[in-house]
Amino acid sequence: MAIRLGLGLPQMRQYDIGRDIPAVAGAAEEMGYASLWVFERVLFPEPATQGLYGVPGLPWPDQYRHVAEPMVSLTLAAAATSRARLGTSVLVAPLHIPFQLARTLATLDAASGGRVVAGFGTGWSLDEYAAAAVAPFEKRGAVLDELLDVCRAVWGPDPVAHEGGLTTVAPSLVGPKPARPIPVLLPASSPRATRRLVDRADGWMPVATGPRKLADDWRRIQDVAAERGRDRPLEVVVRANAAYSAKPLESGDRQPFHGSVDQIVDDLAAHAAPGLDEFLVDLQGATRDAEELKDVAAAVYEGVRTMGV
Repeated sequence: MAIRLGLGLPQMRQYDIGRDIPAVAGAAEEMGYASLWVFERVLFPEPATQGLYGVPGLPWPDQYRHVAEPMVSLTLAAAATSRARLGTSVLVAPLHIPFQLARTLATLDAASGGRVVAGFGTGWSLDEYAAAAVAPFEKRGAVLDELLDVCRAVWGPDPVAHEGGLTTVAPSLVGPKPARPIPVLLPASSPRATRRLVDRADGWMPVATGPRKLADDWRRIQDVAAERGRDRPLEVVVRANAAYSAKPLESGDRQPFHGSVDQIVDDLAAHAAPGLDEFLVDLQGATRDAEELKDVAAAVYEGVRTMGV
């Protein structure tokens, strides 16, 4: 069975959000993309108090200067499509009030006919935490755990009740309910995060940085799942952060998924492995406008299917 393909939606500053998100979403669904995805960046500090991903001196990419709010973006895509799954990769959990986010996701799932996929993470930007977080950076794991608890309660049967560090819900009717159980995807960048993934999530969402590392990380997660007695499969959705170039890049210093359509397709094929369910290909950062994004997305889709991935 072929690996499913998903596409990142155009949230960055070169796009007209209200026009381009629905247009790209509808076109991608017609091309055959199985899912549409949004990500979250809430600000671009100048100067930043820390480097990208917390790495000292690593600059933030210019694409992060202007990123549309993810849930509004996904709602625009939902209204323009009827089949594609609607995913977040990822929402930074501590930047959201758990109860409100759970209700927003449930409402979008009900409105879209059961198409939402909830990818959550804990983030890394101290500047974003200072501006928007519901708890200090040091408590980010606990906030994610509570968000998962609140989602389970809000998405489950009434009466909903919950008492936690951030959220108290007296026994209440809370609707609308999701059209079906919303899948939750998590990363697994540490032993604690891996245990959370195995114990509490429906799937794993890694960022692909090389075939060997992806395969090694997947074996590690499978080992932890076996140790902890998980008896149901994990969905695996691999995020490929692509940077399209009209001309092929020299192979020496080329990063994975950077380069021409053929190079991006070759990298996707190299990362394909047993157990992988879906590639999320995010092409929006290096395309000039929505028309080029659609053209490149179509070429990538055709190239992947031609290779039989």
